[in-house]
This record gives sequence, C-alpha cells and structure tokens, in this order.
Amino acid sequence: MNADLERIVALQKLVSAAHDAERALAAEPERAKALDARLEAVRQRVAAAKERLTENQNARRVVEKDVAVHQGRLSKFREQAMAVKTNQEYHAVQKEIAFAQGEIKTIEDKILELMVEADDLTATVKRAEAELASEQKAVEADRRGMATELAAMKSSLERIAVERAEVVRALDPHALAVFELVLRRRNGVGVAQARDGICTVCHVRLRPQVFNTVLRNDQIIQCDSCQRILYYVPAAAPATSDSVSQPTQ
Repeated sequence: MNADLERIVALQKLVSAAHDAERALAAEPERAKALDARLEAVRQRVAAAKERLTENQNARRVVEKDVAVHQGRLSKFREQAMAVKTNQEYHAVQKEIAFAQGEIKTIEDKILELMVEADDLTATVKRAEAELASEQKAVEADRRGMATELAAMKSSLERIAVERAEVVRALDPHALAVFELVLRRRNGVGVAQARDGICTVCHVRLRPQVFNTVLRNDQIIQCDSCQRILYYVPAAAPATSDSVSQPTQ
C-alpha cells in the first residue's frame, strides 16, 4: 500500500478512536446522574414505606385513645347501674353499657387490623432498607468502574494524540490537507473502504477504472460521490486443512 495512503487509513482509525473516547467522556455526567437517580429511587421507596408505617402507628394511637374514652364511659355506666332505683333507669343504663361495649369491640378489632398491617409494613421497611443497602453497594461498584473507565479513556486520548502527531508529521502535507478537508465535511470520516466496486460508506458504485486503480492501493483516490479517500483490503487467503501452508499463486 502507498505509504501516505496507509498513514491516512491509520490516521482515520486514530481519529475515530479519539472521537469514541471523547463521546464516552462527554456521557460521563449523564451516567453519574443515572446512578444517582437509581439510588434516589430506592431511597424514596424506603421513605415511603417508613411514612406508611408512621401513619399506621399514628392511627393506632388515635384509636387507642378512643378505646380509653369508651372504657371510661363504660366504667361510669357500671357505677350508675349500681345506683339506679327503677327498672326504667336500669334498662337505660344497660343500653348505654351495651353500646359502649360494642364500640370498644369495634375499636379493638380496628386496633388488631392496624397491628397486623403494622407487621406487614415493618417487613416492607426492612426489605426496602435491605434493597437500599444492596443498591448502594452496586452503585459504588459502578462508580468505581466508571472512574477506572474514565482514567483509561483519558490515557487512551493522550496516547492517541501522540500517535496522531507522529502520523501527521510523516504524511505528505497535500495528502493531509485533502484528508482533513474531507474529514470536516463528512462528519469525521475521511476514508472509505472500496469493496465489490462500491464505496462502503456512501454505497455509490465506483466507475470501473476508478475501482481498478483503488485495487492497487498505490495512490490517493477519492470517491466521486462522497469525496472520501478510498482504499482496498484484499480478501484473506482461504484456510487449508493441510498442516503445512501452501504458497499463494
């Protein structure tokens, strides 16, 4: 392959690798936000579970106060029953006692329901807290992984910059100018492989004489359609079953 063409193909690979690394670096803040959002979602579930448990406990205290009120009335009516003098008064007090006992029974049933619900809510809180602990560990592991990736990408960009400078220094200035012009105009892709008579980037068929020239890889040839610099990769020789490789014809 022509030396400058080979350098241009190598330069394109470096440019693409740098672009990928820069894009990944630019995405880091959003990835970090996504991790924070994951953790916050679990924290909110824990807070919601605790809030429901607190509401249950508050409701239970209110109901228990109601029981105390009705028990006080029941005691009062029983004292009155001991002091009544007529059957009419006695039946009236007994009616009040029955009513108070019924209210107490209803409220105690409600307390029992709240106690059962509290057990379920307590279990829900414990599960949510366990999930939060697990998620915190997972997020911290992901953050460490991201930090490692970030360091690797920065190191890769530094290495690419050095290699790119070396390739640029060795390139013919005119060939470099052509490549950089196409690179700017074609969204960071200045070269294209030619295969089966077609530019594999813009997918336009090349003129036969152009493709035949590209096959030799001995000069800078541009696609008539997209202007990218074309190169050809010969097909790999088919593997043989012989233990000793056969010379190519």
